Amino acid sequence: MGISSFHPFLTQEDYSHLYSLFPEPAVTTIPNPNPITPATSRGGGGGSPDKRRRISDAENGYWYDEDLKKPTESALKDILSSLRLFEDEGKLAAEQDWWVSAQQDNKDLIEDGGDTMKHEFEASHSSKQEEPVKSRNKRARGGPGKVVTAAGAGTDPGDNRDPGSSSGQRAVQQRRLWVKDRSKDWWERCSSPDYPEEEFKRDFRMSRATFDMICEELESVITKKDTMLRAAIPVRQRVAVCIWRLATGEPLRLVSRRFGLGISTCHKLVLEVCSAIRAVLMPKFLQWPDEGRMRSIKEEFERFSGIPNVGGSMYTTHIPIIAPKDSVSAYFNKRHTERNQKTSYSITVQGVIDHKGAFTDVCIGWPGSLPDDQVLEKSALYQRASRGLLKDVWLVGNCGYPLLDWVLVPYTHQNLTWTQHAFNEKIGEVQGVAKEAFARLKGRWGCLQKRTEVKLQDLPVLLGACCVLHNICETRNEEMDPSLKFDLFDDEMVPPENSLRSATSIQARDHIAHNLLHHGLAGTSFL
Repeated sequence: MGISSFHPFLTQEDYSHLYSLFPEPAVTTIPNPNPITPATSRGGGGGSPDKRRRISDAENGYWYDEDLKKPTESALKDILSSLRLFEDEGKLAAEQDWWVSAQQDNKDLIEDGGDTMKHEFEASHSSKQEEPVKSRNKRARGGPGKVVTAAGAGTDPGDNRDPGSSSGQRAVQQRRLWVKDRSKDWWERCSSPDYPEEEFKRDFRMSRATFDMICEELESVITKKDTMLRAAIPVRQRVAVCIWRLATGEPLRLVSRRFGLGISTCHKLVLEVCSAIRAVLMPKFLQWPDEGRMRSIKEEFERFSGIPNVGGSMYTTHIPIIAPKDSVSAYFNKRHTERNQKTSYSITVQGVIDHKGAFTDVCIGWPGSLPDDQVLEKSALYQRASRGLLKDVWLVGNCGYPLLDWVLVPYTHQNLTWTQHAFNEKIGEVQGVAKEAFARLKGRWGCLQKRTEVKLQDLPVLLGACCVLHNICETRNEEMDPSLKFDLFDDEMVPPENSLRSATSIQARDHIAHNLLHHGLAGTSFL
């Protein structure tokens, strides 16, 4: 739609015709009482042109007054000015009519939906307001990009609508959005059914069937709808971005290149999917066992350790983090700093493991400077046990935990007897289940082995998702690649002797140790 040039209503020929319509101004003839003879006139000889003209007119017998002509010329100028004003008003009225028509057309395009008003508006005004060449060159140098058409529109973006067309048909254009052109070849190859199963399992730490199950469980929560600007990211790609990030621990810029998405988009997807895993999958795959399952767990632990009523093996590990801005000393890990000869900060993950190596309880996020017994006291598990909900259940811990009515730990004093040595050996076997589970957790999810680009307040959600995914892999018997094996190096801090807080638990531990030795259930590797 363009603005046509307006031609004046009157041309120069029309003006000359108007001049002819007005007669010459009337000349007033006044008899001259003192006529001037030609001789007198010729005798004057000189003088100004006005004077000579007056003398010449006087010879002819009348007076010609110049002032009488002036009012007539002024009236003519006023008429011409009015005509020009009418012409300007006509132009203004034509422009207003065009603007009203353009606004109505734009309104109709919006109601029809999917019109590129921006491009059409620029095209329609190109004849009146040209864009600076420098601005156009700057946009041309904006980098690699592509135009994405809106979902649902079915016309060619190159169609233009003629404002003066008499056909009455408007071409509906697609809304276009500029986005950076990124390659998605790797993800398209991975999502293909022809992609080898072994490579898929190596990339995502699980089989394709387990991956599909997770996608089906989370589909109702993380599905997004297509918009007029772009198509939504599919559910499988959303889950793949999160699992790949957790499995490899790669920086977000590398994840962005691999999946053909923006860095901020990948970061947002990781947090969204982790939150969905925590909300949807955690109640199904990470819960404290009910009575029937607890009975089965006790039987399995007693079968290979000889210790009755063991409901789980408890362990606390540390996850490295970037130095926080607040309370830096609280997250300072002295033991890791001494071991690594490098200042280390961490948060803790306390977990209870069943006989299959799956988590039944986790406590995530306490500062790394806290010893294991203080982390236990701050956990929800400790609160449940204080209310008597862990009656007739032993949780086996290492030397860093206190001996309680429901926590069974090895002997730590010197000069141990054979009975005590045998008991410590069996406790070590039960503790080995928890250590191996945490080793597989860190080996399978590489983001737990190094500091990640995640805020401290978002880390518990990410770590909780890793524990849930670990349980899914363990329950579905997903074997881990031996090359991913990880060696734990969490140093155990032996608490002081006053950690023996229950006389009843001391007697119960001695009784268990005596039964192990005298009933032939204790080993002899300590000899």
